[in-house]
Formats: sequence, C-alpha cells, structure tokens
Amino acid sequence: MSSNSNKHSFNLSEGSIQKSLVRMTTPMIIGMLMLFTFSLVDTLFISFLGTESLTAISFTFPVTFTIMSLAIGLGIGASAVVGKYLGRSEYEKAKEASTVINYISLLLATAIVFICWFFMDDIFRLMGASERLMPSIREYMVVWFPGSIMVVCIMTGNSVLRACGDTKTPSILMAGAGFINAVLDPIFIFGLGPIPALGIQGAAWATVVAWGVGYFYLMYLLVIKKELVSRSLPSKPVMLTSGREMLRIGIPAAGANMMTPLAAGVMTAIAASFGDTAVAAFGVGARLEPIATLIILAMSSSLPPLISQNFGAGKIDRVEEAYRLSTKFILTWQLLVYGGLAIGAGLIASTFSDDPEVIQTIKLFLWILPLGYGMQGIIILTNSSLNALHRPMSALYLSAMRFFVFYVPLAYVGSQLFGLVGFFAGALCGNLMMAAISWRAFRRALSGEQQVLADSAENAA
Repeated sequence: MSSNSNKHSFNLSEGSIQKSLVRMTTPMIIGMLMLFTFSLVDTLFISFLGTESLTAISFTFPVTFTIMSLAIGLGIGASAVVGKYLGRSEYEKAKEASTVINYISLLLATAIVFICWFFMDDIFRLMGASERLMPSIREYMVVWFPGSIMVVCIMTGNSVLRACGDTKTPSILMAGAGFINAVLDPIFIFGLGPIPALGIQGAAWATVVAWGVGYFYLMYLLVIKKELVSRSLPSKPVMLTSGREMLRIGIPAAGANMMTPLAAGVMTAIAASFGDTAVAAFGVGARLEPIATLIILAMSSSLPPLISQNFGAGKIDRVEEAYRLSTKFILTWQLLVYGGLAIGAGLIASTFSDDPEVIQTIKLFLWILPLGYGMQGIIILTNSSLNALHRPMSALYLSAMRFFVFYVPLAYVGSQLFGLVGFFAGALCGNLMMAAISWRAFRRALSGEQQVLADSAENAA
C-alpha cells in the first residue's frame, strides 16, 4: 500500500493481544448486530403477512446465506493475504491484493447468482417447498438475487479494511445499511403514500436499496478516501499472482462457509417433513441464531487479521495466545446467552407468531440448540484461524466433516427416533463432537508452524 494508505493500518504484531481483540471486536459487534437485523427485521414484518409468507421466507434463508458465504469466503482470502503482507511490511503487494479482490469478487458473484437464478425453482423444490409457496418465494428472490452481487463486494471490501486493523469503518457501514433496511421494510412491505404495498417482495427491495447505498459509499472509501484500492486496472501478471494467492485461500474458505447454508437447506428439508409450521419455526430460529452468536461472528472477523499479521511476522506464540483467549471467552459468554434465551423463549416465540404450534416449536428450538452455541463458536473460530494461517484446506475438511458426519446426520437420526426433540438434540450433539475435533486440529496446525519456524532458524544458523 502507499504511504498514505499505510496511515490507515494498525500493527497487530505488537502490543497486548487482549486489547487488540477488544478494540477490533467491539465495533464489529455493533456493525454485525445491525447487519443481522436485515433478515430478522424482514422476518418480523413478513410474519404480519401470515404463516404462509413466514414459511416462504424461511425457505429462502439457506439460499441467501449461500451467497453470503461466498462473500465471507472471498473476504477471508483477501484478509489472510493482505494481513500477511502487512505483517511483513510489504505494503504495495497488500494494495495489489486488495485491488484484485474487488474484480474477482464481482465476477464470481455474478456467475453464482446467474446459476442460482437459472435453477431457482429446482433448488426450492428440492428443499421441500410446495407449489403453493413457490409464487411468494419467486417474488422475493427475483429482486434479492441481482442485488446480492453488491453484498458480495461489500463483504470483501470490508475484509480489506479489517485486514488493516480497521474494524470501526466496516461496522459503521453495516450499521448504516441495517438502519436503512429497517426504515424501508414497513414502507415497502405495507405501502405508504404513493408507494404501493409490495408484500414479501418489499422486504427484498428494502434490503437491496440498503446494500446499494452501502456499496457505493464503501467504494468511495476504498478507492478515493483511504486509497486502499488502486483506481487503475491491475496488470495481467499482478492479476494472476495476487488472484491466485487469494483464491487459494478464498475458494476453500467459501466452500467451507457454504457448508453452513447447505446444512441449513438439508435441515429445512428435514423440518419440512414435520409440516409448514415446523419450517416456519425453524426459519425464525435460524434468523435468531446469528444474533445469539453475534460475538462469535464478530470475533471470527476480528481474530483472522490479528493471526495473519502475527503469522506473517513469525510470532506463533502470539497466534496461540489470541486463539486461547478467544475460545475461553466464547465458551463462558455463550453459556450466559443460553440462559437468557431459555428463560425468554416464550416471549421471543410469541413475538414472531400467534400460531400455537409455531410458538411451541420455536420454544423447543431455543431450549435445546443454543446450549451448543459455545461449541459452535470453537468450530467457527478454529476455521477462521486456520484460514488466517493459510491452511484453507484444513478448514474445508473440518467443515465437510461437520456437515457429512456429525451435525446433519445426527439431526436426521434424532428426528427419525424422537421427532422434533430428537431433531434439535441430534444437531446439538453434532456441534459438541465437532468442537473437540476442531480444537485438536488447530493445536496440530500450530505445532506444525512452530516446527517450520524452528527448522528455518536452524538452517539459517
């Protein structure tokens, strides 16, 4: 990066690990809280349209989150590469990587959205959506799909800022977009003055408009104000070199993140076997989960830049300390969150529905699944840390193992044996087992990096 853009970077390879985590995570919590209100506020207002609309929006969650996972994965790749260069004080290479990610994210997002659009009906039918729900699902997705290209670019652009140690600016941007969405939702859904009532499609329009404002403001920051991204098109050699390194991490990271919505899609299909009310309740629970695990998700964005810069600087002891502090805090915090959700389950459920069956299923979700959110936090933080260590395939293997071996299979077996209670309990057990495996995997990766450093020092001597 240029000397001007370097002013906006923080050196994360020096000073207190704990203070750096707090400084970077705190604004992320605020920003992500507003970001996740996109789907939660949509769900709340759409619930006023009735159980059928609520069920339709619940079917869209795994698909919309798949696109978001692509964005997160590409952002992880950008953050890991940019952070490593900053740790080595190679600022121009960091700027080149930051520039290339913008072009690659735009191209990949367009391709994925086109594929999803073409197979839209097939995707939702495969998930178990009935023909009665398809018109409502189409109304929402025909607006949401094209607009989602912007959110991919927003997420990757924010990752460039976070790699520089700046989590405040992305948080302000996400908070602003979340506020715009919350204001526009009731206007577009129910109508106001000359604006007609658009129903479920209004929620999609509110989200896309909010993304549009956020996207253009972010591009102004990256290109003009902070000069973190070059105004000129990168040369072909730079495009190939930076793009190859970023995609080596970003594609497996995107694949690992896409396991989550893929699992959600299968889980929705399992829930559909219990009827539309179960799908509606599961959809509400799925949208409450990001709020309940907010600090985990915020820390999964603030921890990788810290690890990447220290990894680039060869300070593995600081990497180990950052991981240990993060996982210890998350386990304690999520236990407190579970207590709050379990106590307030009735009130939360009645906020989203007046259907007794839906309310009871939401309560069941909140009494069981959040008990494992701390363990889920270890899984998420381990994957983000492995990507920061430039071990994306290890993170991908762990995500695949969670999906194919533990989380979904145990939920399915539980549903067959004990109904909805077994469905939620099986998923809980899957998270518990996978957390132990993830923790051991990170310890092995760390030992491997320590050995590499020791060998390098011995050869240099």
